[in-house]
Amino acid sequence: MAVNPNFIDTHYHVEDVYDVGREKVREYALAVKNSHPAHHDDAAAKELGFDGLLAPPTFVAIFGVIAQSRLLELGGLDVTRVMQTDQRIIFHKPLVSGVRLDCEVSVDSVREMAGSDIVVTKNVITDKSGDPVLTTYTTIVHMAEDAAAEDAAAVVVAVADAQEAQK
Repeated sequence: MAVNPNFIDTHYHVEDVYDVGREKVREYALAVKNSHPAHHDDAAAKELGFDGLLAPPTFVAIFGVIAQSRLLELGGLDVTRVMQTDQRIIFHKPLVSGVRLDCEVSVDSVREMAGSDIVVTKNVITDKSGDPVLTTYTTIVHMAEDAAAEDAAAVVVAVADAQEAQK
């Protein structure tokens, strides 16, 4: 195993908060080609009962990259050998503009498969009151240093098969 066995004990609070800006929500919605009015128009979002523009479901990826970057550093993982293979998001409430987000990051599990490390992380994202907004579980594969492209594909297939078997 290339990662430190104590990596499983990694837990930290993301040092900075993330303010969900209304223009960022609009820009992200345009980028992912989501034209729903609640992502672009304050009145449309208000009509649906939201206090701000409704962020598209994958908007949290922006904050996720910030949260996961430190984790990769703490684990000594070479980002050029990391590939995300799965992500589950549990929404506790809608994500809207004007919300300030905090995040607790932890390593949920670490195991070795086909010479590569399979790491599952857990991010608990809360609002300024500490109420949960969403929880994410992200599975990444840290490829062995000498892994060839064919090996990488085999690891991805093995991880997908193992995840499907757990369902």
